[in-house]
Amino acid sequence: MNYIDRKGNITIEENGQDKLLHFLYNDRGGRLCLKLLVRPFVSKAAGVFLNSPLSAGMVPGFVKKNQIDLSVYTKQRFRSYNDFFTRRIRPGERMIAQGENLLISPCDGKVTVCRIGADTRFYIKDTLYTAAQLLRNERLADHYKGGYAVILRLTVDDYHHYCYVADGQKSKNVTLPGIYHTVNPAANDAFPIYRENAREYTLIRTEKFGTIMMMEVGAMMVGKITNLEKDSCQVKKGAEKGYFEFGGSTIILFLQHGKVRLDSDLLENTEAGYETIVRMGERIGECKLSKRTGKSD
Repeated sequence: MNYIDRKGNITIEENGQDKLLHFLYNDRGGRLCLKLLVRPFVSKAAGVFLNSPLSAGMVPGFVKKNQIDLSVYTKQRFRSYNDFFTRRIRPGERMIAQGENLLISPCDGKVTVCRIGADTRFYIKDTLYTAAQLLRNERLADHYKGGYAVILRLTVDDYHHYCYVADGQKSKNVTLPGIYHTVNPAANDAFPIYRENAREYTLIRTEKFGTIMMMEVGAMMVGKITNLEKDSCQVKKGAEKGYFEFGGSTIILFLQHGKVRLDSDLLENTEAGYETIVRMGERIGECKLSKRTGKSD
């Protein structure tokens, strides 16, 4: 994986998870294993184990291997692996970028940015998708033609709670069930990932940024999406929206054409083949202001 932080520091790595996924998705024997792993009874059994005290023994080795600094979290001892995975960060460790014209990242993650073309198609790591397939709603997808898809891929070392990216009125959540396959790019050559993963999305109508589509995508097997508010309501930028359980996940933002000016480093890094490392609450763009009035369009 090729990562770059916002200071320009580059990291190139291939971890054990990537190697395993290459085997599962690109080797005949791996694909046979995958068919077993995604069966409901296997997923259920894995979920029970990861919520049990027995799984707590996995945590110290995992923390050491992934160099996770537990000092920035509210506790350092955990009842289970899932208790560790859903750990909360200390207040002040994720500052929310202030300013009503600023759009923020909903989560920790690695970002790529894709233009949603006139044919509603876009690429994620060299795999072709359409907005309509992602949403299962062609009419809604049409509203984002010419805009941007912002893909934030969470890895195991990231904080797995996420927040609202702007003030606004959220819609009722829409849940799209699916078969759990990994969101890791290693899988892309074998399966159309987002059509297979369970996902949930909501529309956030904002004064500054138009209507933002925010979607959470569950991870392989036991990945679970937990959104705190299911129904329509007013939301505030930086307020917690929900969290993921058990495994790496992805969040996607659809931004309407002409509403948001994304930060140039995100666009340039994507074009250069890098995922940009961001943290929850930091700015990723700003609203486009009218040259005539100085107000958002």
